[in-house]
Amino acid sequence: MTIDRTTLRWNGWGPVKQDNPLPDDAPQWAWIAEALGVSRLASTPAKPLTDIRLPHCRLSEDILGKLRGITGGNQVRTDDYERAFHARGKSYHDLLYLRAGKLDMAPDAVVYPRSADEVLAIVKLCAEEDIALIPFGGGSSVVGGVNAMPKSLGGAVLTLDTTLLTRIIQIDKVSMTARVEAGIYGPALEEQLQNHGVTLGHYPQSFQLSTLGGWVAARGAGQQSNRYGKAEKWLVSAKLATPKGFWTTEATPASAAGPNLNQLVAGSEGTLGVIVEATVKIHDLPERKDYRGYLFKTFAQGVEAARRINHAEIPVAMVRLSDAPETYFFQALSSSGSGGLKSKLQRMYLKMKGFDDAPCVMLIGHEGAKETVIWAQEQTEEICRRLGALALGTGPGKRWYHSRFNGPAMRDPMMDRGLGVETLETSTRWSNIANLHDKVVEAISNAIAANVPEQNARGIVMAHVSHSYPDGASLYFTFVFPRQLDREVEQWQAIKRAASDTIEMNGGTISHHHGVGADHVPWLGEEKGEIGMSILKATKREMDPKGVMNPGKLLG
Repeated sequence: MTIDRTTLRWNGWGPVKQDNPLPDDAPQWAWIAEALGVSRLASTPAKPLTDIRLPHCRLSEDILGKLRGITGGNQVRTDDYERAFHARGKSYHDLLYLRAGKLDMAPDAVVYPRSADEVLAIVKLCAEEDIALIPFGGGSSVVGGVNAMPKSLGGAVLTLDTTLLTRIIQIDKVSMTARVEAGIYGPALEEQLQNHGVTLGHYPQSFQLSTLGGWVAARGAGQQSNRYGKAEKWLVSAKLATPKGFWTTEATPASAAGPNLNQLVAGSEGTLGVIVEATVKIHDLPERKDYRGYLFKTFAQGVEAARRINHAEIPVAMVRLSDAPETYFFQALSSSGSGGLKSKLQRMYLKMKGFDDAPCVMLIGHEGAKETVIWAQEQTEEICRRLGALALGTGPGKRWYHSRFNGPAMRDPMMDRGLGVETLETSTRWSNIANLHDKVVEAISNAIAANVPEQNARGIVMAHVSHSYPDGASLYFTFVFPRQLDREVEQWQAIKRAASDTIEMNGGTISHHHGVGADHVPWLGEEKGEIGMSILKATKREMDPKGVMNPGKLLG
């Protein structure tokens, strides 16, 4: 089971026919304009595909014929829609180009193999003919990870779409592993696993529109990663089609036979080969789920609660803490125009309790056996109460849980109104969380202020902790700003550079779970070091001598 590409937006997020969460007459627009300090919001609709001329296909009829011979004629696509859909990923940076109709980076063709053997034949053909090959799953990369970049100026590009590789090959409920083809989308994977009473438990925000292979390739993290782990934790083994043939990594539960090569695959971003299968750890379906909210007077108190929960080794599924701006922004966005007696009474109650300054919301989720969930919830609530938190009950948790995949759909209408919406993420030690949070917020705020279309315009910069560990946690930043319509890409570059430089100089990783792609290449060398980069480059040269696999990504 896969998704019909024609039902999806080629230049935005989600289905073509999805409901608009912010229609033109929504009361939130007036609040957003005021918050950003702009006199009015612009009208900036995306350019329709019918008005765009794509570049001429650079693949010869001979090569196209060989591809059809491998997969069948219907599996090789050269039409405008397929080429546009596969031109880029879904980052704000990508959408600036897609919405403007700038498709110079579109692939020359898109091929849909239906088996691992077909994938291998395509990889070997591209290596022989020196054609850039871009592995593409759901296409949800937000760091330029699937962009159709040629090896050199004027070179041909072929995108290999994995989404017909959807079989669950084996479920081993004794060992609690599953062997699965890499092109399966999140919902189809979970539906089939849950029919057998098990789950992978990997639910990134892109869950509905991303694939298993993409999660592994980018070292992705699901919203319940505290319980189920990031991709590099639940990956048991992988099978790749490489220019040198099939490569299957070791699959034993533990080994001292040298470094674990699964860790080369997780995060390889298609630069070593195409992931065609993955064996993953699975879990029994949780007997109970409990998600609830807490309100802290300060971000620092919430961070301390998250740290104590981790150090107490309480089995949580999720600990998500929003800073004050994010707490305020989403509350204002959801309640704008509603007002009324209830909201006034709520504000009065919070003020009476001492939460009238800059409160921060924390959501804590528990999943598992009934007795374990009850015990863990009592333990986490006690830690929160000791730090002065106000328990909000299960209402906020249930609202978040049922809408947790909807956030990206708000970006398209905002971009239609001249706004930029961007995200970036990092992680650092507990002792550095506050410093890194404050420095990055300041850097982004200052960069926006220096690159706005009106004198008094400004951005809204917010953050949350969403994945945590014994030694530290992630920080995920979201920022909304008025676009400089005459220099949109340059504006983005200035903000991105300021934030990334600040992360690098203040003890954070350039990416916690989005990956490197093309956007983070300039900062990877400093993080890995000279020797580390030489090891990665040597591996690339050995696996892909001609450099045809996803050029320009990860290693530049």
